[in-house]
Amino acid sequence: MNNRTTFALLAFLTAVSTLTMSSAYAQLACPDCGLDDPRIIAKQLLLDDIPISIWTDKSTYDHNDTIIVEGRVANVVSGVPVTLTVTSSLHSIITVDQIVVDNMGNFATILSTEGALWKHDGRYIIKANYGSAEKNSRVLVELVNGVVSESISKTCGQSELDVIGNCVPFSISGGTVNRVNVNTNDNSIILMISANVDGTITLSPSKDVLEGPFMVLVDDEQWDDAEINGNEITVMFLAGAEKIEIFGTHVIPEFGAIAALILAVAIISIIAVSAKSRLSIMPRY
Repeated sequence: MNNRTTFALLAFLTAVSTLTMSSAYAQLACPDCGLDDPRIIAKQLLLDDIPISIWTDKSTYDHNDTIIVEGRVANVVSGVPVTLTVTSSLHSIITVDQIVVDNMGNFATILSTEGALWKHDGRYIIKANYGSAEKNSRVLVELVNGVVSESISKTCGQSELDVIGNCVPFSISGGTVNRVNVNTNDNSIILMISANVDGTITLSPSKDVLEGPFMVLVDDEQWDDAEINGNEITVMFLAGAEKIEIFGTHVIPEFGAIAALILAVAIISIIAVSAKSRLSIMPRY
């Protein structure tokens, strides 16, 4: 196959970009095609060129399904696994795993959507890294038909929000709080609300939960209609508002054990790659 043919096939693949590297393309784009079909050849050429690619068997799952994850590494380094990280749309870490890559560069694993960390509906990001931060690929899946957790825990009072087991005093008028999440990457607390009319919400977190100075976003836009008094934050919102995010300089960790696991996995991967590099440059006699 000459360069012109290769270029034409890759251009064809670009033209159907909605299928590129997605589970639909990997599994369903051409179920009746033969191995000599241009679409199959183009896909293979792309896989051979991309450092790492990943896809799933479907794009939408229930909370009692299993997610089949498959992928391909272009240049295999012996002994180096793929590091798989799953996060929610709110950046909560769901799981971290290492997957063995075979001699042909293929890898696969199965994820179960059962368990407390998968209980929220919405999009989840499955990211694969191989050897370095630059070599990564990701795919989005969506979970549906789950149980929406209540923002007010049975262990907290009616005027308190459960923020990862910590009861935070609050009051709201003009709406209700549906869910509370923590974004440890951005040091923020995220409130998902339903607002039928204009209203206000006031939170008084302890400094162990969220420490200022504070910044507020409403529906992902910077919001000036907020009053800060020490560690008490009052936010005025408009009818129809859905999301309030309060940023601080420190937020309580959501999954401390998993964060430690990620660090351990990263260190092991770096050591493995470094050891491989040293062996490759050692003189042979």
